[in-house]
This record gives sequence, structure tokens and C-alpha cells, in this order.
Amino acid sequence: MKKTYHHITNIEEISPLFNNISIFGSLNPRQLHEIVPLFKTVKYDAGEYIYKRGDNSSYIFIIKEGEVKMMIDNEGVFLELISFKRGDCFGETSVIGIQSHSSSAYVVKPTELIVLEPSSLLNIFEKDKEIFGILILNIARETARRLHQANEALVKYMLMNKKPGTP
Repeated sequence: MKKTYHHITNIEEISPLFNNISIFGSLNPRQLHEIVPLFKTVKYDAGEYIYKRGDNSSYIFIIKEGEVKMMIDNEGVFLELISFKRGDCFGETSVIGIQSHSSSAYVVKPTELIVLEPSSLLNIFEKDKEIFGILILNIARETARRLHQANEALVKYMLMNKKPGTP
């Protein structure tokens, strides 16, 4: 179903939310004020998919309200990877890496998202290299944190299945 996207008209309403999101860390109020008009909002109902594994990247998503689970469907076996709530950001690695989504984004309860299109990210690059540099560095840091968490989970899993006495 085609979604309707709305431009953000009340910057003051979402600025406090942006101040607590890692990818916007170290942006000053002027810089935040400059990029907020590039974002849009969209709503999803519980039970909908925002995107499915293998879909092309579309947006950087920030949860304004609601909950979204990242899941993988492996022949009818659903694996929940992580759950995102208010203030969490996802989709940024697919947009930056120009890759298809590696998991599906499933809406758990009615959710309103704030989204940034890749073309708007390019617009930031063209208009203000400093803001763009901060965003990309912060996205890289967040990606590194998530990779570290994934590695830790993989090690725990492997240790649970390791037989004693084998190299």
C-alpha cells in the first residue's frame, strides 16, 4: 500500500528527539535546524512491513512513536534480531552502503517514522560538507557499535555450541 509522506512543519516538536539520536550527536542547534526540513513523517499500522529483506534501500528511519522489529524469515522460521523504539534509528547502513536490506522491518504497534531520503542526504553533502561529515562519521560509529554487538552475540552462540576439548 502506498504511504503518504508529510513534511515536518514544527521543528521544535522533534528537535528534542533528534538531540538524543546518536547519528545527530555533536550537531549544534543551528545545524539541526538546517537539516530538519529535509525530513518527512509517515505512519504505519501494526502488522505492516516497512520493508522486507532484499528490498532496495529507501530511507533512514527514526522512530517518533511506536515499535519496529528487525526480523529475518528463513523459510517460515522468524528470527528477531533487534527491536527499535522511540528515538531509535535504522536503515542508515543500507542507505550509506547502497545495499539491499539484510532484514525485514516489521511494525509491532502503530508507528510514526521520521524519514530521510538518500537524495536529501546528497543535498546535505552539496550544501554543507561539515554537517554531512558529522552525519557520516556518526553513522559509521553507530554501525561499528552494532557490528561489535553482533560479534559478541555470535561469540556467545558459538561458545554455547562448542564441544569441550576441541580447538
